[in-house]
Amino acid sequence: MSEFELLERIGLAVATGLLIGIERGWQEREAHDGARVAGIRTFSLIGALGGFCGLLAQAGGPALLGFCFLGFSLPFGFFEWQKAQKAESFSATDLIAGLLTFAIGAYAVQGKMSVAAAAGVVATVILAERRLMHAFLKQLSWVELRAALMLLVMTAVLLPALPDRTIDPWAALNSHQIWLMTVLAAAVSYAGYIAVRLAGNRKGLLYAGAMGGLVTSTTVTWTFARFVKQEPALLPKVMTAILAAWIVSLLRMTALAVAVSPVLLAPLAGPVAAASALLLMSAVLTYRAAEKPHENPLALHDPFELPLILRLTGLLAVIMLLAKLFSAHSQTSGLFALGGVSGLLDVDPITLSMAGFTRAGLAPPTAASTILIAAAANGLAKSVLAWAFGGSKLGLPLSALALAAFGAGALAYWFSIPA
Repeated sequence: MSEFELLERIGLAVATGLLIGIERGWQEREAHDGARVAGIRTFSLIGALGGFCGLLAQAGGPALLGFCFLGFSLPFGFFEWQKAQKAESFSATDLIAGLLTFAIGAYAVQGKMSVAAAAGVVATVILAERRLMHAFLKQLSWVELRAALMLLVMTAVLLPALPDRTIDPWAALNSHQIWLMTVLAAAVSYAGYIAVRLAGNRKGLLYAGAMGGLVTSTTVTWTFARFVKQEPALLPKVMTAILAAWIVSLLRMTALAVAVSPVLLAPLAGPVAAASALLLMSAVLTYRAAEKPHENPLALHDPFELPLILRLTGLLAVIMLLAKLFSAHSQTSGLFALGGVSGLLDVDPITLSMAGFTRAGLAPPTAASTILIAAAANGLAKSVLAWAFGGSKLGLPLSALALAAFGAGALAYWFSIPA
């Protein structure tokens, strides 16, 4: 280690202590001199101490660093204990902050400087946002916390444990992909719940629908359709959110195809623009219809209903199996049929596949037609889901709009074909 790098690392250790010390000193700025165990100067010195102990440990071994840490923590903990007794406080924040500053200072000398710098910044932010975190905990209900923990288990524990390969004789069911879609459904439902709580029924649903359309408009459709069953007066707001998700989904589909194969822009632009414009006009009308001076807030009871999510998992498995069997027994080239069946579940796989085939020599009109057929089938599937989960008052107008959007897209495609 060169002298310059050594000074740089010791400087980082001191800077980390200084940063944490500024935050700790600001929190206790009203206290008189001598009332604090550690402030700006002390935390800066703790960082320097950790850095020099880490430097000594490079020559004396890791056991020396352990003894240095013990020699610092015992007297520092004693002074913090005396302060806590005098103030009649049970907070261990300053003690943990001091120990962490020492550890980061030592790591700044022995480890990666970028990690040490990031750790110091993150620690300071956590210390500074005390009021925000406490306010968040006061507003957090047990149902919300339980749902968040459940979502984390589904994502961080179960998803990595599932094999990312097919598990059936027909090579149709990929347990990892099926559960990933289940996790996305739960995440979109939770995002909609939070958005409604923060922004209200009207704007919250709209924001969540538009953002959810970037991931999966199908999930947005059936999860938001449930709200109509809970509160029928939310019909125009839910329709607006679902239409926003549909529009974003069409634009995302086109962007994916063009990003892989730019030649698909010409055959896709007209139909997608026509369908999106019709849906946008409908969304504007339903958004205006949702303007009511006195509206009842949506009674949200659960961020996502696990039994309903699990039923969706079974439905996804059935559709994936049918799509595989249908495409395998097709008598023709199977592209259009595969697009229609695949679109019942998701448009992204067939979109990426057709765009890749285009780069390999497939005619752009054929690839674009397959993608558009998948989009039309996806619209049909979403209409059925809206009908099933939201009832006929939601399913009927959305089905009509899906058919109208299909007609507008087909008409635009027809006129775009060269004579």
